[in-house]
Amino acid sequence: MGDETKNQNNEQVESGDADVPVRFDTKIAVLLRDDLETWQRLNVTAFLVSGLGTVLPEVVGEPYQDADGTPYLPMFRQPVLVFEGGKEAVTAAHERAVRRGLPTAVFTSDLFGTGHDRANRAAVAAVGKDQLDLVGIAVHGPRNSVDKVLKGARMHG
Repeated sequence: MGDETKNQNNEQVESGDADVPVRFDTKIAVLLRDDLETWQRLNVTAFLVSGLGTVLPEVVGEPYQDADGTPYLPMFRQPVLVFEGGKEAVTAAHERAVRRGLPTAVFTSDLFGTGHDRANRAAVAAVGKDQLDLVGIAVHGPRNSVDKVLKGARMHG
């Protein structure tokens, strides 16, 4: 390997080689309940990760541009790993994420019946954290902390 440096996000990168795999010090992970239908899994994942970039701007990369100069929105600068587990696994992961103080997004079963952001927030606000009927969570943090939060979950397949 050539000269290695760490960029501003503490990623290991090789100078001048854009194709070198990067090992991130942090992890973005989504944990979905395994009894969701396909459309629900996709919808919940999209909603959950949408909050991370707004409070953690460091997880968002630079805007894209094609060879013709057409601009595109920036995206996460690291992979989003998607896991699944039973209701108990999601509930336990939520408790561990909250206890560890990790940035966490939640999606409850009630949100499938709401139609806009204000109603979504009201549905979550109406229930105590230990009674939330969670169908998914998203977390971001140090790799080892996120791994501990996700204990018992499996990669989505």
